[in-house]
Amino acid sequence: MKNLNHQLMKLCRQNRDGSFSTQATRSRILDLSANQLHALGYRHMQATSLKPKHVEALIAHWREQGASTGTLKNRLSALRWWAQKVNRESIIARDNTAYGIGSRTHVAEQSKARPLDQGKLAGIEDAHVRMSVRLQAAFGLRREEAIKFQPAYAVQGDHIKLKSTWTKGGRARTVPITNDVQRRLLEEARSLARGGALIPPHLNYVQQLHRYEKQTAKAGLSRLHGLRHAYAQRRYYELSGRACPAAGGLPSKELSRGQRVLDQRARLTISNELGHAREAISAVYLGR
Repeated sequence: MKNLNHQLMKLCRQNRDGSFSTQATRSRILDLSANQLHALGYRHMQATSLKPKHVEALIAHWREQGASTGTLKNRLSALRWWAQKVNRESIIARDNTAYGIGSRTHVAEQSKARPLDQGKLAGIEDAHVRMSVRLQAAFGLRREEAIKFQPAYAVQGDHIKLKSTWTKGGRARTVPITNDVQRRLLEEARSLARGGALIPPHLNYVQQLHRYEKQTAKAGLSRLHGLRHAYAQRRYYELSGRACPAAGGLPSKELSRGQRVLDQRARLTISNELGHAREAISAVYLGR
């Protein structure tokens, strides 16, 4: 392990800010940043030697790789945390616009839905990871929700119930079970979990998260958030009887009055199923 990677890992262990998921994501971003700085020619850095040129070099590199606005913001947030912990907050601008990073788009201009590649899914060795990915596709779950999923608690007749401790923002919610494929999947999950979560008994959440990341990457599965987009678009079709704008359907402004009523009901339902507090966020998945 390179010296900077080691120092950043130590910094993360000594400062456990945020949830387990936040800590794990931050640790991964900082490890990636250390590797990339080394590859960019900054070979003898210390955690305390972070400078504006390092931040700018990373941002330029991420842009070349095609990182989205959301990804850039998340990675800059991790760099700000690093700078704060080594008393160098002033080297990173507080406003992302200083780096030419604008606001995220809140309306899908093109579909980000991704089907689950069954061939790549079969390449995941860990049965618990494989089941978590399948649940993401079937119910539009976030990664953390699918890893912490406890079938014995969650399966409630015609719906699944997600605990507040599994979800983003601590918002408990329910998601309907609408077909036999979902029911059979839940039976498989129940058999695998044996009364617990989709985490092997000898591992904790963070350890299983690392295993999830490694095995999905090895199997060639990436951008799995696209499974939530696919779920949202599938549900829109089920609820409204037509494709959403992001999937080639009519934009909202071209709908009849009756269609607009169905459109709004579908969007509100889907927003709730995905765990969002506002109907407006549905435009990220469905377009407008």
